[in-house]
Amino acid sequence: MGITEIADDIGRSIEGLGSSVSEALFEPVIRLGVTGLSRAGKTVFITSLVANLLDRGRMPAMTGADRIRAAYLKPQPDDTVPRFDYEDHLADLTGPTPHWPEGTRAVSELRLSFRVASGGLLGGLRGLRTVHLDIVDYPGEWLLDLGLIEQSFDEWSTGVLDRLPGRPGADEFLAALDEADLYAPFTEPSARVIAEAFTAHLHASREAGFSDCSPGRFLLPGEMAGSPVLTFAPVPPGKYPRDSIGREFARRFDAYKREVIKPFFQDHFARIDRQVVLVDVLGAIHAGPAALEDLRQSMANILGAFRPGVPGFLLTLMGVKRVEKILFAATKADHLHHAQHAKLTAITEALLREAKDRADFAGAQTTAMSLASLRTTSEDMIPHEGEELPAVRGRLADGRSVALYPGDLPSDPAQLLAPAREGAESWLDADFGLMNFAPAPVVLRPGEGPPHIRLDRAADFLLGDKL
Repeated sequence: MGITEIADDIGRSIEGLGSSVSEALFEPVIRLGVTGLSRAGKTVFITSLVANLLDRGRMPAMTGADRIRAAYLKPQPDDTVPRFDYEDHLADLTGPTPHWPEGTRAVSELRLSFRVASGGLLGGLRGLRTVHLDIVDYPGEWLLDLGLIEQSFDEWSTGVLDRLPGRPGADEFLAALDEADLYAPFTEPSARVIAEAFTAHLHASREAGFSDCSPGRFLLPGEMAGSPVLTFAPVPPGKYPRDSIGREFARRFDAYKREVIKPFFQDHFARIDRQVVLVDVLGAIHAGPAALEDLRQSMANILGAFRPGVPGFLLTLMGVKRVEKILFAATKADHLHHAQHAKLTAITEALLREAKDRADFAGAQTTAMSLASLRTTSEDMIPHEGEELPAVRGRLADGRSVALYPGDLPSDPAQLLAPAREGAESWLDADFGLMNFAPAPVVLRPGEGPPHIRLDRAADFLLGDKL
């Protein structure tokens, strides 16, 4: 490394330290990460959260909401990260023909700043203070990749090949693998055939409700589509000769870790100090025991990458980040009657027990809840065989209004998690329904954000202590 590069690094370190000191002492910054696997509702969560923080009429449970004198969107601090398209997403959800916005496909960011009145006896003398909220949105599929950093190519390949049987697209990928001569000299067309079959399997598995579909960039490649770093696949471990397909795939796996995973961790993930993990528990239950067990294992792997705990004041000044608070949120609570929300929360807590215990032990504050970032249904009672069933009523994409009774969730989460762990093929004594409700038309009154379920409690847990 040359003298100029060293000087640049020192300069950046001093600038970063000065920024950290300024944030810690004068204008605190809450850097909130929002993640979840596909269809967990990240985009809707962020959009509704921001809208309800700007207009707080629907946020009664949020501590400090009455102290906010002004909230406004400011330019984000990271100039090279795309801005979260809040305005367009809000228009999608609340416009004349409401519809779901496009999901998360890359990292994006948004800064929301508050002018907050100080509390206590001397609050009136201190005047207003500024608190910044930086929201970082990133695909949960990319977070799955963090677990690959500690694995060798042989370890990763063995794990993937072991869980292939029974998954969508597995037979086609295994057939492509069998037809290839992995010991033969490498050619790009041969590699592409195998990699495309593996990628098709990942897409099909995700559509079927499976969660562990890594490498994540194979599903959301962005500008890397077609690049060599995304053109590899798992192969049976062996001593492959130099320049063979098997050896080149191992080299590309290492390049993927070095060039894709580690920069994401350093540039984005390692800087987060509060985290929301959105989980589509209902979708996994509907997909069956195998999907629910896959979700449990995937979330344990994802949350194992967090660095939970409180760094302390001096480390904060030095820019060291730890995830102080983690919210585990089961989304789409509006698909259930409120009588079942406590059951959904209990299932979520049990599903994420391993990761939650690890975070609690490290000193982070964690909680689980069921919520709906945007309420799309109303509650109803429907007659069935001489009794009334608690249901929800909503609008489908084609405009039809339908009532849904999704089934009765068990009071004991083990009734779902145990057969899922044991490899059951279906739920023996229950059938859980699910519908894809469209956003309901809504008229926002002055001072109110979009309707939701428990979003104010989520905001209170994540932000209340800073306000």
